Parts: sequence; C-alpha cells; structure tokens
Amino acid sequence: MASRMGLIGCLIVVVALLNGATTQVTAAVEYQVGDSLGWAVPPNTSYYSTWASSKTFFPGDKLTFNVTNGTHTVAMVSEAEYNACTKVTSFFELQPSVSFAYTLETASTYYIICTISNHCEQGQKISFKVESTGLPPNSASSLSVGALFVVLTTTAISFLTYF
Repeated sequence: MASRMGLIGCLIVVVALLNGATTQVTAAVEYQVGDSLGWAVPPNTSYYSTWASSKTFFPGDKLTFNVTNGTHTVAMVSEAEYNACTKVTSFFELQPSVSFAYTLETASTYYIICTISNHCEQGQKISFKVESTGLPPNSASSLSVGALFVVLTTTAISFLTYF
C-alpha cells in the first residue's frame, strides 16, 4: 500500500510539471514602431508594412512612436483614409525626442498614418491586425498535450487506487 501511495505521489508531481511546461502565458509586449528608425519618413514605402508583418500583436501590447527628427503625427484612420492618405484633423503631433505610446485595446485591424505634408505617400503609414487571443497560434496544441497528460494520469491514479 505504501509503495502504491508513493507511486501516486510521483504521478501527481509529474502531471504538475508537465502541465506547467505545456501551458503558455503571454504578457503584454512593448514595440517601438520602426525599431531604430522610429516614426519617420522611411527609406522605402514598404518599410512599416515589412516591420509590422514580422510581429504578432495582441490586446494589451503597447506601440511607442519615437520621433528622432522633424515633426510628425500619429493619426488613427479608417482603411479608406489609410489607402488614400487622407489628411484628418484628429491626430497626435510629435516633435524630436518626444514619443507617443498607444496600448492596443481590442482585436481589430489598425490603420495609422502621418498627416504632415506628403509623409504618408512616402510610406509613413502602418496597418496591422491585432489577434483576438493572448495565446500564440501554436499554444492550443501544447494545451491539448497537457490535457492528455492530465487525463492519462488521472486514469492511472484511479486504476492504482481501486486495484
């Protein structure tokens, strides 16, 4: 009986360790838009699209727009305004060495442009999608593996307890 209880205790510890190893938790991430370039007229029109495509955004993540030279704005716009580089009247104006931080609150597609002169037409605009869940795309399979271990271990404990 004592060896059976020791085996059950070991199985419980193994399940706890495996479950902890397979469960993934994501924390909010802070991104500096454009990395070292910051928020400026980019060297090419696809610069910010390329930058955003290498990231996966979730609600709670924060975007920081840093300006290193010149005057720039951060304007949240519709898709049509983004595509046409429409100048809007609601924006945040930034000067050198000033930054603006925005926390992504909801899962959606965001469209942001600079409304100064022809900056938008020169590529100073960014669009990206915020995913609806805080779990990375591959975590569902990890959680399934964890659930499988729990079921198998519970079955083994039940078997050992009653036989």
